[in-house]
Amino acid sequence: MPRVSNVSVPLQAAAAEPALPGRRRRPPGGELAEGRFGGASLVIAPQWIGDAVMTEPLLRRLYARGEQITVGALPWVAPVYRAMPQVHDVIEFPFAHGGLQLRARRLLAGRIAGQFDTAYVLPNSLKSALLPLLAGIPKRVGYLGEARIGLLTHRLKNPAKGQRPPMVAFYSALSGDTALDADQPELRLPPADVDQALAELGLQRGTYVVFAPGAEYGPAKRWPAAHFSALAQKLNLPVVLLGSGKEAALCEEIAAPVNALRAGQCLNFAGKTTLVQALCAISAARSLVSNDSGLMHVAAAFGVPQVAIFGSSSPLHTPPLNERATVLWLKTDAAYQPPLDCAPCFERECPLGHTRCLNDISAERVLAALPV
Repeated sequence: MPRVSNVSVPLQAAAAEPALPGRRRRPPGGELAEGRFGGASLVIAPQWIGDAVMTEPLLRRLYARGEQITVGALPWVAPVYRAMPQVHDVIEFPFAHGGLQLRARRLLAGRIAGQFDTAYVLPNSLKSALLPLLAGIPKRVGYLGEARIGLLTHRLKNPAKGQRPPMVAFYSALSGDTALDADQPELRLPPADVDQALAELGLQRGTYVVFAPGAEYGPAKRWPAAHFSALAQKLNLPVVLLGSGKEAALCEEIAAPVNALRAGQCLNFAGKTTLVQALCAISAARSLVSNDSGLMHVAAAFGVPQVAIFGSSSPLHTPPLNERATVLWLKTDAAYQPPLDCAPCFERECPLGHTRCLNDISAERVLAALPV
C-alpha cells in the first residue's frame, strides 16, 4: 500500500475575537483543540471528487473526538460525503463556480448562524473562508492563502512548493493531530442502496470491470483511448465506462471498436448516471482501471482491486491508498529507457509533445496487473 508521509504542523491561534451576543465563546486552542469538547463543526469541502475522498480521514479524526460534523459542499461533491458514516449532515451550497457571490454567502450565513462552534476550511481560496466568518463561527481553522489571514482564527502555514506532503496527510493535519502516516480514506454505502442502483443500471455485483478513462485536469493525465479499447478487447468480463457528460465522446471512442467486434462488451454510462449511481457501480465492481482521477480515489476508498495509471502527475502526492491497488508509473521503472526525466511535469498537456509517460504503457502491461 502506498504510504503517506508524516506531517505535523502546529496550529497558530490568533488573538481571541469578541464573543458573539448570546454565544459562549471558547478560547482558541482551548478545550476543542485538546479533544475534550466535541461541539458542532462545519467542514467546508473541496470542489473536486478526489479531494473530497481524501478528506475522509480528517473527518474520521474529528468524529472520534466527539465533534458532530456537518459538511458544506457543492452539489457535484456532496454525494461523496453521504458515503461517510461519520458525517451528520450535508449542506449543498448554492454557489456557482467562480466569483465571490457575496450575497448568496450572506444569506446562507444567516441561516446557519449560531449552529457551529468550529469551522474547518479545506480549500485554500479566500471565498471558501468567507461563510464561516459571516456566520460568526468562533473557531475557524485552515491553511494560510489568498490573503485570508484575518478570516481564520487558527492557521497552518502552507508548505512551500515541492515540500507539500501527500494530500491525505495535508488535510488530516487540520485536525491538529500528529502521526498521520496510516490515514487512509474509507467510503461506505448501505447495501440496499447499492443493490437499487445496480438494478437501475442493469448490473450485478462482481460481474464487470469499470473503466474511468477521464481526467478533468487534461490529456497529460489520460491514458490513450486506443489503449483502453485494446484492454477491453482482451477482457472476458463486460466493461462499464464511467465519467461525466464531457467524457461521453471519449468513452464512446473506447467502446465503439470493442462493441463492433463483441456487441455489448462495453457499456458507456458516461453522463448517464448520477454520482450516487457511479459510486455504487464502482463499489460493486470486480476491478477498476483509471487514470489519476477522482474515481480512482473513490475505488481506493471502497477497497476495490484497481490499476491506477499515472502520467504527468505523481503517485507520491496523490496515491490510491488501497492495499489492492497497483500503480503504473514509468518514472520509477528502472527498465524503461530512456528514463522519464521530464516526469512528473504536472502539466495539462505534454510540453514536449510525446506523452511517453502514458503512450508507452501498453494494454498488455495493464492486463497483467489487473485482478479479474
